[in-house]
Amino acid sequence: MSPRTPVADWSSDFDHMDPGWTLDPFPIWDDLRATCPIARTDRFGGAYLPTTLAAVREIAYDTEHFSSRHVVIRENPPNVSLPSPPITSDAPHHKPSRMLLLPAFTPKAIEPMIAVTRRIAGELLDAIGPSAAGMAGTCDAAVAYAQHIPVRVIANMLGIPESEGDRFRRWIHVFIEDTIHDERDSAARLVAVSAEMDDFFRPFAEARREKPGTDLISFLTQARFNGQPLSERHFYGTLRLLLIAGIDTTWSAIGAALWHLAKTPADRQRLVADPALIPTAVEEFLRAYAPVTMARLVAKDVTVGGCPMKAGEHVLLAFPAANRDPQVFPDADKVVIDRQENRHAAFGLGIHRCIGSNLARMEIQVAVEEWLKRFPDFSLDDSQPVHWSAGPVRGPRKLPVRIGAKA
Repeated sequence: MSPRTPVADWSSDFDHMDPGWTLDPFPIWDDLRATCPIARTDRFGGAYLPTTLAAVREIAYDTEHFSSRHVVIRENPPNVSLPSPPITSDAPHHKPSRMLLLPAFTPKAIEPMIAVTRRIAGELLDAIGPSAAGMAGTCDAAVAYAQHIPVRVIANMLGIPESEGDRFRRWIHVFIEDTIHDERDSAARLVAVSAEMDDFFRPFAEARREKPGTDLISFLTQARFNGQPLSERHFYGTLRLLLIAGIDTTWSAIGAALWHLAKTPADRQRLVADPALIPTAVEEFLRAYAPVTMARLVAKDVTVGGCPMKAGEHVLLAFPAANRDPQVFPDADKVVIDRQENRHAAFGLGIHRCIGSNLARMEIQVAVEEWLKRFPDFSLDDSQPVHWSAGPVRGPRKLPVRIGAKA
């Protein structure tokens, strides 16, 4: 990875790949919101960064001036289209692409996955160590626990091997972190990984066409778009989306929740004493540590919040920054685990609001519940640093914790 030029001024030269942003973006957003609510940079071919919920909402709902063809900003984008419908679709193609997926992600549809997720969490916790009573030790809560849950859940839903987690995480790293940089082979590697993913899925798809099952690949082989079977580009693009979106965002959210509880003993002890509060706490973790920042392409010249935006440039839809807007959320910079009014934007806004929100909520809730049952006493291991991912999805990739009564 090439070294990046340090940010000179966040209002006119922001860079969401800057190490300062990766480590602690919250003061950056606070300063911008107070002084320059919509920042701009010449990096990435020109991009804008709104930091208020009002501006983020206006852009998210404005499908005339903002296109979803580019949901990740890259310095060296590939010269071929790699659609992942519906997330990269605009009207009129978006709605039918989204509607065909909705039945697979309703609360009723994901209910059977609750028991599966609890089984997976239990197996991971068994591998970490014995139940809470007498255990003392250290582990990496991200590497040993958080990263595996969404991998194995979405693999189960797709009907592909749960054991392929390392392969899936490598693909994700290439898609949303590694190839954002302006490196000579970044676009070629992105195209190559897309082809590798399609080749991986192809035998499963062919088998399901011959003998459909109850998994998501079978679901897509039977799906219809405008009355017709999905094209190859649509079919494999959607599979890439389901795998990538089904893993990295939820993995990051689980890790952030555990990071907060590891460093905030009062909140951890409260949830251990009152597990019924966990669903409310999960909503607050999603608000405070929302993992996803999406992008939009400016399709037509437009002005938002007094800021002119030029066609052909990009916008970072900073949902995490919008969730910290003090004009909307009282004590926005504080994590209030019993917050009642919490209409956060962690799952996005507008027509592209996350289809998998029900699944993600369930996975995060189960992951936190099962961890706290097994390890009610844990804290950050200060002998090792926490490592956060860079790019459009932010979450702890290394989360060293101490487990035990003295944690």
